[in-house]
Amino acid sequence: MKILKVQALRGPNIWSVQRKKLIQMRLDLEEMEQFPTNKIEGFRERIEAMFPTMIEHRCSEGVRGGFFSRIERGTWMGHVIEHIALEIQTLAGMETGFGRTRETKTPGIYNVVFSYTEENVGMFAAESSVAIANALIKGTDYDLEADIKRMREIRERVRLGPSTGSIVEEAVARDIPWIRLGTNSLVQLGYGVNQMRFQATITCKTSSIAVDIACNKEQTKKMLDDASIPVASGGICVDEEDLEAVVKKIGYPIVLKPLDGNHGKGASINVKTWEDAVAGLAYAKKYSHRIIVEKFITGFDFRVLIIDNKLVAAAKRIPAHVVGNGKDNLQQLIDTTNLDPRRGYGHENVLTEIDVDRDTLDLLEKLNYTLETIPKSGEIVYLKSTANLSTGGTSVDVTDMMHPENVFLCERISRVIGLDICGVDIMAENLTQPLKENGGCILEVNAAPGFRMHLAPSEGLPRNVASPVIDMLYPPGKPSRIPIIAVTGTNGKTTTTRLLAHIVKNNGYKVGFTTSDGIYIQNHMLEKGDTTGPVSAEYILKDPTVEFAVLETARGGILRSGLGFSRCDIAVITNIQEDHLGLSDIHTLEDLARVKSTVVKSVKKDGWAILNAEDEQCVKIGQELSCNVAYFSMDEENPLIRKLCKEGKIVCVYENGFITVKKGEWKIRIERATHVPLTMGGKAKFMIANVLAATLASYLQGFKTEDISTSLQTFIPSAAQTPGRMNIFDFKKFKVMIDFAHNPSGYRGVEDYLSSVEANKKIGIIAGVGDRRDEDIKECARIAGRMFDHIIIRQEKHLRGRTEDEIIGLIMEGIAESGRTVTHEIITKEVEAIKHAINSAEEGTFITALSDVVTNAIEIVQEYLDKENEQE
Repeated sequence: MKILKVQALRGPNIWSVQRKKLIQMRLDLEEMEQFPTNKIEGFRERIEAMFPTMIEHRCSEGVRGGFFSRIERGTWMGHVIEHIALEIQTLAGMETGFGRTRETKTPGIYNVVFSYTEENVGMFAAESSVAIANALIKGTDYDLEADIKRMREIRERVRLGPSTGSIVEEAVARDIPWIRLGTNSLVQLGYGVNQMRFQATITCKTSSIAVDIACNKEQTKKMLDDASIPVASGGICVDEEDLEAVVKKIGYPIVLKPLDGNHGKGASINVKTWEDAVAGLAYAKKYSHRIIVEKFITGFDFRVLIIDNKLVAAAKRIPAHVVGNGKDNLQQLIDTTNLDPRRGYGHENVLTEIDVDRDTLDLLEKLNYTLETIPKSGEIVYLKSTANLSTGGTSVDVTDMMHPENVFLCERISRVIGLDICGVDIMAENLTQPLKENGGCILEVNAAPGFRMHLAPSEGLPRNVASPVIDMLYPPGKPSRIPIIAVTGTNGKTTTTRLLAHIVKNNGYKVGFTTSDGIYIQNHMLEKGDTTGPVSAEYILKDPTVEFAVLETARGGILRSGLGFSRCDIAVITNIQEDHLGLSDIHTLEDLARVKSTVVKSVKKDGWAILNAEDEQCVKIGQELSCNVAYFSMDEENPLIRKLCKEGKIVCVYENGFITVKKGEWKIRIERATHVPLTMGGKAKFMIANVLAATLASYLQGFKTEDISTSLQTFIPSAAQTPGRMNIFDFKKFKVMIDFAHNPSGYRGVEDYLSSVEANKKIGIIAGVGDRRDEDIKECARIAGRMFDHIIIRQEKHLRGRTEDEIIGLIMEGIAESGRTVTHEIITKEVEAIKHAINSAEEGTFITALSDVVTNAIEIVQEYLDKENEQE
């Protein structure tokens, strides 16, 4: 078996609109296509022995053990690999369960699709599942544990931390979209102008001055002391001389910790001798030049969490420890403790495994213990000097036990330091009494405090501490999204997108839009190129200035990665015609419609899908949708339009020369088509269809009809505004038109327009695209033969696996089948072809360059036009 391609889908996709995180693997079964599982001796026994937990895979049987039944009866290896990929992720602690396996039109080649929680792990699972299947087929040994360990390591390296993850989960629960910015814990919530950012538990509302104060333990201590808040006495040391002075002042026992430390690194507690104090100083100086030395306060370690100046949780933290049983030594007790299912690698579980480090050995040395020591039954042996969960500590929720005065004290601390999310570390016998009564004190104030101890304490009630963070970032009434209109289809996508963006901008929004020409914000091109995929959509949604997004969404991006947005308000399908067929398993119009339908299926429940009533595939899609659906048509008498009008539905039609919205039988005439420059005086029928689509979307978005009318009249087609979309250049004696038409439907649109153009001679410059079907290349040439008197064939680009001669041969066949006698010549380079056409143009000639490299063509023609104007 051979993996041909593996790709990650990250948004709504052709397999599922709801399940956005899928791996799609293209797999060639090779000789295994002839061997379903019931023909492989011992296969069921081997897979059941390796994966006994697969008994829970119900598969299409719908019953426990259903998958094993399928293996017994016989199923193909692609299906088996799908289930292995899901199971190994679950065994590695990432439970996931959606999968699909479908054979392509090529026998033996399958698309294996399965869900993932972490993309890098999913990609690894794809490779691993095939290797495991091969081992099971051959009956050879396989180190499954090594793969599971590797997946856990990958997950810990790339996953969001528990605090960041909890905030993201809360946002998702509230239907707030999120984007991970880079590979660390920096996250954007919301889109465009409504975005909020946070990293770990630092938010865009967090004061940088407050963070600096909290990170400077000396400054923090002074500010708290000045505010009559109890703190431990002590001082700052840089050398042994300073240390001696502080010890003389406060006496033993003491605590030493780095001034700029975190997570308890470099700390030594309950130090009672000068020798231990010197050793503690050296240890702390590994992490910070300046060391804080404080009086050791007896009691328990508490962490209080304040969010938006309100107390939300409190936990008692207990350092990593073991309890003796009189039989096992310390190493054995640690190993047994680590077997607790609540403990895991890194942050994967509620608790972290205890590891033995320098801190552990130092503590044991003070007790005259080693790892071979057998503690007495019931004896508690502490293995860490701090109570951090990341070093194996445990936590007990004590939120409801806090004395009101301590609540007041902690909330006041958050204001004194100025932190929106604040962790207060307290050492005290308890929090049920005021600190001034039990002698407790504040040890530290933390910016970016961890949430794990509160989200999943070892004992007591878990607290959803992410909820108040979202309450703070998005108080009631504050939106997180911006309006999104997505445009897809075969032809007319870019023009419709640009017209919609123009209408939106004229209605006072800062609009960001993506097209096959580039990414624009407020008509400023920021990126050039074909930007119709999910990365470009995300570019717009990440921009903090954008108030409204209009996104051209093409087939390629959907197939590669899915959509770049979780859902949209309005989606438009202009039409679905023959184009790109035969690529990426898209062989028929029905296949293509399935891809395009992803966009309208992502429309929110109360949003609108705008569809072409004259397009059979669009009408079929409309019957499957759960959102609102509205149609546009060039024919007011279209049967579907007439039916919808009788039902009182909203449609948009071209009637009596007008762009008209109909609500039932009522007509709202928006503008006369001849007054809309984009329609070329009403001659370009396919442009009128684009105007209908944009008008209907704008109307349903809630824009006023007079504003839509003004926008239609002020959108002037040009090389700058609509590059490559019927750009006409008027020379003194002839005209040149550049258009991006590259498929039969686009050619027919140009043919319809040229039928209304008066010219002594019509010259066409055409090319074929190598990755189109033979019949598509020939059909374009047939249409060219019908609409031009003379054809220049050029073919320097987009061979895509074919030879130049092969494509030109197909074009010649098509021209010959056009039914007309047409002269032709071959000039392979586009630049030379355009120059030749202009230089040889006679008076009254109309040249049409159907160019796939629009920018080059426009520049050449503009250069000639500028020269002509200079000579006047």
